[in-house]
Amino acid sequence: MNLEKLLAELTDCDFKVELEVNKPKSWLKSISAFANERGGGLIFGMADDKTIVGLKNIKDDIDTISKKIKEKINPIPTVDFKAYQTDNGKYILIVEVMAGNETPYFYSSDGNLIAYIRIGSDSVPASPSRLRELVMKGKNLTFDALPTDYKVDDLTFTILDATFKKTKKQILTVKDYTSFGLCKPDGTLTYAGLMFSDECPLLQSRVFCTRWDGLDKSGGTDDAIDDKEFDGDLISQLLKSHDFVKMNSKVRWKKMSDHRINKPDYADRAVFEALANAFMHRNYDEPGSEVHVDMFDDRLEIYSPGGMPDGTLIQEQDIDKVPSTRRNPIIAEIFHRLDYVERRGSGFKKIQEETSHLYGYTNEYAPQFISTSTAFHVILKNMNYNLDGDTNQVTNQDNHQDIRINLLLDFCVVERTRDEMQQHIEIANRGHFRTNILKPLLESGQLKMTIPDKPNSRNQRYIKT
Repeated sequence: MNLEKLLAELTDCDFKVELEVNKPKSWLKSISAFANERGGGLIFGMADDKTIVGLKNIKDDIDTISKKIKEKINPIPTVDFKAYQTDNGKYILIVEVMAGNETPYFYSSDGNLIAYIRIGSDSVPASPSRLRELVMKGKNLTFDALPTDYKVDDLTFTILDATFKKTKKQILTVKDYTSFGLCKPDGTLTYAGLMFSDECPLLQSRVFCTRWDGLDKSGGTDDAIDDKEFDGDLISQLLKSHDFVKMNSKVRWKKMSDHRINKPDYADRAVFEALANAFMHRNYDEPGSEVHVDMFDDRLEIYSPGGMPDGTLIQEQDIDKVPSTRRNPIIAEIFHRLDYVERRGSGFKKIQEETSHLYGYTNEYAPQFISTSTAFHVILKNMNYNLDGDTNQVTNQDNHQDIRINLLLDFCVVERTRDEMQQHIEIANRGHFRTNILKPLLESGQLKMTIPDKPNSRNQRYIKT
């Protein structure tokens, strides 16, 4: 097998010119991150620009790496070593790390255990929320399947029962609730069951819908034209947020010689699919979080807490080849039974296809999917907003930057270090962060320093004003 093919088969990789025996953290944290998520590889003897430097003693290097993995990574991941000799006689070593099923895989250093994940091309410590997900993954559990302190008789399920009766002609019993995964055999509700109850007490299970005046949240004549907050059962949240979008959208029409062409702002099925996916695949194990539906003159943005379950970035993948991974399989199964979604995980493709069928569609109106390690965004363009004629049109790059800034400001409601801020919005380059993010926010007064008279203090923190 040639070298290019070997590298192409790796889902992710780090390049190391040499094996730094005295600094094992520089490469062991990557092994932890690869094992915790979708696998990857370390290439020793090759620079970042793929210049082959070579290793002096590849057998000793393999022994050293094996020893350090056994000493420092717990549990021990599955690793495969591939030695490769180039045409000029130089050796490189590919250490392939398999995605593990005993997550989290911790790196041990000075008595501390740290689980790493991948953000872009960097290996960083997992956030508390992501660490909890890794623990559940290692136990083959999901949040919606965990038991609560509530019994099925403690709450009512009139919306769920009535919806099944109307759409499926089925009268639900406690036995059905158990088979669906909404409660345990002893009647204890799971979190999925809790979230389908009429008055769900889980505070983070809610959705905020806002129709903003203009192209951003700074507002036009008024800050917001319409806003609603929905809580309670997931069915009502989904249907009411869908109604909110329809109420704040327009359907224009064009008169032809013998018929009329309807020109809606958005494809209704695409909107419903995006909303359903937000409720199905969001991270509910995050206190103080909720789904947000933000409508602007030129676009609709749907935000849900939690990135891709496998830690990847959706904007770096081929949408047609994204595997179906369900963060909340019980919720997804209920939505499927009610014919809200299809089971085969074709949500992204459905959103794209439905949008592409709209009158006047071009690639400029293609839906956008953007994720970080902690958030997921779907952006649908308003088909009746003049992309070519309005010089104030927000570009895709501007949208992504605005999303990052909003995420950062929400994060900085408490004091944060610069490193914490960069990690949260996944910007590794310190110069880029300082020039394009931090400095403008400080100058505009949206952020302030906790030690303004000593801007370069190592104890400096930043907080939203």
